[in-house]
Amino acid sequence: MKHLSAAIAALALVSAGACAPKDDAAPGAPATAAAPVVIRFGHFPNVTHAHGLVAHSLTREGRGWFEERLGPGVKVEWFIYNAGPSAMEALLSGSLDVTYVGPNPALNAHLKSKGEDVRVLAGATLGGAGLVVQGDGRIKEPRDFRGKKVATPQLGNTQDVACRAWLKDAGFEITQTGGDVSVLATQNPDQLALFQKGDLDAVWTVEPWVSRLEREANGKLLVPEPDAMTTILVASAKFTKERPELARKLTDAHRALTEWIVATPADAKRLVRAELLAETRQEMSADLLDHCWPRMTFTSAIRLEDFTAFVKKAQSVGYLRDAGELSRLVAPGKDVAR
Repeated sequence: MKHLSAAIAALALVSAGACAPKDDAAPGAPATAAAPVVIRFGHFPNVTHAHGLVAHSLTREGRGWFEERLGPGVKVEWFIYNAGPSAMEALLSGSLDVTYVGPNPALNAHLKSKGEDVRVLAGATLGGAGLVVQGDGRIKEPRDFRGKKVATPQLGNTQDVACRAWLKDAGFEITQTGGDVSVLATQNPDQLALFQKGDLDAVWTVEPWVSRLEREANGKLLVPEPDAMTTILVASAKFTKERPELARKLTDAHRALTEWIVATPADAKRLVRAELLAETRQEMSADLLDHCWPRMTFTSAIRLEDFTAFVKKAQSVGYLRDAGELSRLVAPGKDVAR
C-alpha cells in the first residue's frame, strides 16, 4: 500500500506539472503567440473611396497603413462593396467592423438599429459626385427632365437621395416607382453602357464614373457637387464599445492617412490605380484619374449639423421619415464639430 500511495502521489505531481500555466515553463521555452485581433474593413471600388483604396493597396504590399499604426497583433481584412446599403447590412449583421460609406446608408442603418449600432468616426471625402446628362443637347435645364430616365447607383444611397431631392426642388413629382421622372437604381458599370446606348438620359453618380461618362460617352456634367459629403468613416457601435482604444487609434490613423493623401497626391494616385486594377481587373489611366482628382476634397472633419441637413433632404423625398435622435450617431472625437 505504501508503494501504491507513493506511485499515486508521483503521478499527481507529474499531472500537476503538465497542467501548470505556460508562464511557469522553463526559461527560454517558446511562448504561444496570442491570436491576432482582426478588424474587418469595407470600402467601394470608387475614387471617392481613395482612403480605402490606398490602405487596401498598402495591405497587399505588406506595409499596411492601419496595421502599422494599430500595434502588433492587429490584422486588417478588407471587404469590397458596390454601394452603401449592402455595406451597412454587413455592419449591422456583425460581419463588418468598420467601413467607408456614404452618409445616407449610414443614416438608414442608424434608423434601422434605433440608434444603437452605428457610429460615425470621421469624414473622408467631399465632392466627386454629380449629375451627368447626354451631350446632344436634349437636356439643358431642369424642366427638360420631364419624362426622362435618370440612373443612380442604388435605391436609397447618397446619390439617389441627392438626385431625387434636386428633381423635387425643380418641381417634379418623384416616387420610388415612377413620377414625372423615372429614377432607376443601376450599378455604375451598367450606367455607362446604358448611357452610351442612349437608354439613359442622365446619371447621378460618383467618380470615376462621372469622368468616364464625360470622356467615353460624350456626357456633360450639369450639376457638380463639389461640397457634398460623399464618403465618411463608420464603425459598429459594438466595435467602439468593446475596443475603444483600438477605435481611437484607427481614427487617428485615418486622420494621418487623410493628411498623407493631401500631401502626396502622386503616390496616393499610384496606389489608387493599383488597387482598382486588383479589384476590377481593369486599369484606370493616369489621365482619367488626374481628371477626377481635383473634384474631390479629402478631409477627416465631420459636423453633426451636416447629418441633420442631410436628414431633412432625405425626408423631403420619402426616406428617413423617423430618423430620431442623431446625437449618438457621430462619435465624439477630434474631427467632430457639434
